[in-house]
Amino acid sequence: MKPLLQVFEVSKTFDAGGKPVRALDGVSFSVFAGECLAIVGESGSGKSTIANIVLGIYQPTSGALLFQDKELPDVRPLALKQAIQLVQQNPLSSLNPRRSVGASIRLALDVHGIGDRAGRKARVGELLEEVGLPADYASRSPAALSGGQRQRVAIARALACRSELLVLDEPTSALDVLVQARVLKLLVDIREARRLTYIFITHDLAVVRNIADRVAVFEKGRLVEIAPTAELFADPTHPYTRRLISAVPVTSRREAELRDRLQEPLDADL
Repeated sequence: MKPLLQVFEVSKTFDAGGKPVRALDGVSFSVFAGECLAIVGESGSGKSTIANIVLGIYQPTSGALLFQDKELPDVRPLALKQAIQLVQQNPLSSLNPRRSVGASIRLALDVHGIGDRAGRKARVGELLEEVGLPADYASRSPAALSGGQRQRVAIARALACRSELLVLDEPTSALDVLVQARVLKLLVDIREARRLTYIFITHDLAVVRNIADRVAVFEKGRLVEIAPTAELFADPTHPYTRRLISAVPVTSRREAELRDRLQEPLDADL
């Protein structure tokens, strides 16, 4: 399988009041087309920093990133911004409260020149239906929607760009358990239908175990272990990974319920 994204010896140092702080230290990994790679670690581990570098929000201090075998430049052209999209943690803050749901999604179509003006309104309705919402939700404001519905809108906006790689930064952590399961099921279904690639940033190992193909474990800016999900949970090799897994009840009733809900038919009544 060919990598969609390759990360080579990426380091990132920030200036904290004249004192250098290294957030990433020589990180290398690949993300293969069609897979879901989860990146996990405690606060300060570097997982959000590498996500921001992949998105082009931060530039690496050293190292390189290749997307489809071409080096990602510091200043991303529109085509690369279109190909690599973000779904943020908090769906309320990620949507402009002054714009309707439809206007937020249509803005992505406008910016990237996708379709003609006449067809964009219809495309907004199609995208809403793809994420399990009625097309007439386009006229609603984000404040009128539930948390799960807002996250579906944020996903629809990312899909509008015809992206190939979605960076999902804790996309369900702000949701309750039931809604979380429904949104995760939606993400699983969309990835299969569109053959998308995900980088899934999370601290929740129950989610990781049920959605990821592989897991990359970050500790203090370093990638300490990367392995297929089942292998990593069955036989973690790094002491930090073992500590993470042992500290979380990954075989709890909650995880069992999450696994069961991911098998249920999709329900958008959030």
